[in-house]
Amino acid sequence: QVQLVESGGGLVQPGGSLSLSCAASGSIFSIYTMTWYRQAPGKQREFLARISSVGSTTYADSVKGRFTISRDNGKSTVSLQMNSLKAEDTAVYYCNAAYLGANYWGQGTQVTVSS
Repeated sequence: QVQLVESGGGLVQPGGSLSLSCAASGSIFSIYTMTWYRQAPGKQREFLARISSVGSTTYADSVKGRFTISRDNGKSTVSLQMNSLKAEDTAVYYCNAAYLGANYWGQGTQVTVSS
């Protein structure tokens, strides 16, 4: 129903910034609740940030004040601006779209925070 592709991951130094993007295709983007998750090796998938179809946002305590989620319905994209990155932010970051009980996932993009 909807296909998601994450981009923007890479290697960044501690204290640096990175912006991730998730591009959607195949459906009407504006109806979906969009969420960013991450998963580090040996750890459970972790909720990071969510933005509703009307723009309401929710953040995990671990990223509150450092990460910002936003969406551009005209471009069918959701972004995650990440600032003050720490080594513990290293993970694969995933985009999720949800509507009426259906969930769709992107393939993930690797973020590595290291000197």
